[in-house]
Amino acid sequence: MERTTISLPDGLLDRLRSIAAERRKSMASLIREALEETVARHHPQPRSLGMGASAHTDTARRSASERPVPRSWR
Repeated sequence: MERTTISLPDGLLDRLRSIAAERRKSMASLIREALEETVARHHPQPRSLGMGASAHTDTARRSASERPVPRSWR
């Protein structure tokens, strides 16, 4: 597991602390649960490959699954 840092508004951090105490869980576990739910709901938008007669019948399906590797933000 990797470690990361996030910035939260004070009000959100206070609510997170309250929920963690109420559920007797760590704030980190609550954040991980919320991120897992968000990632599970995400469905990538098919990207446009342009117009043309490629003779491929699976272009739409492939465009949804073939994603470029994201560049490092650093």
